Amino acid sequence: MSKEKIKLNSEKISKRESRIKVLKLGLLISTVFLIVIFFLLKVVYGQGPFTISLDQNFAKKSGIVIYDNSTVKEFRRILEAGKLEFMDNISIRWIPDNIDTEAEGAHNGNNYIAYTFFIENNGNENLTYWAELVIDDVIRDADEAVRIMVFRNGEKKIYAKRNSNGEPEPDTIPFYSDQYVYIEPRENFYPNDVDRYTIVVWVEGDDPDCINDIIGGEMKMHLEINEEHVQK
Repeated sequence: MSKEKIKLNSEKISKRESRIKVLKLGLLISTVFLIVIFFLLKVVYGQGPFTISLDQNFAKKSGIVIYDNSTVKEFRRILEAGKLEFMDNISIRWIPDNIDTEAEGAHNGNNYIAYTFFIENNGNENLTYWAELVIDDVIRDADEAVRIMVFRNGEKKIYAKRNSNGEPEPDTIPFYSDQYVYIEPRENFYPNDVDRYTIVVWVEGDDPDCINDIIGGEMKMHLEINEEHVQK
């Protein structure tokens, strides 16, 4: 075998080994990237689609507390609504008329999330707090057909994103912005006052924007209880 042929074969082997190394490195980088993405999604969605958080400094200063059981009253800074693995579209007519009063804490039904909790003034002063329902993330335009029903002390409001023509959906209040579902001050909250909230989330099947394109979508939200509203 000539020296030229040996040299040529050696170069082919060297190039092949280099390509294999590059391929292995590429696979390793892709694997690491996917792992990072997985854990990021786990962090974002690990608490379920809805949480309630109370500003810690505001709580210490004012004496305001939150809980989801009026008998035990276990005060916490963050409350977590139970999540559904899958949510099919339904009609508001399928939601029980007594959804606000039927239970406390998580009381989800078929294809809707329902959570009841309380805000109490354990301090000594009359105060104002702000309730801000923040939109953290939306996947596959799921917000186009989502409805959020909010009860405060029995008063009901239903929020929805404006339709494709920029008009409010029937019998709903438009989202405050792309960042917020709603922002609302609660004034004259006296010592020992208790506000009862129930929040219900579902995908409205009668919405014209409830189409196949949103299948597999998600909408991540959380409710913040703060001393004042700061535009983000």
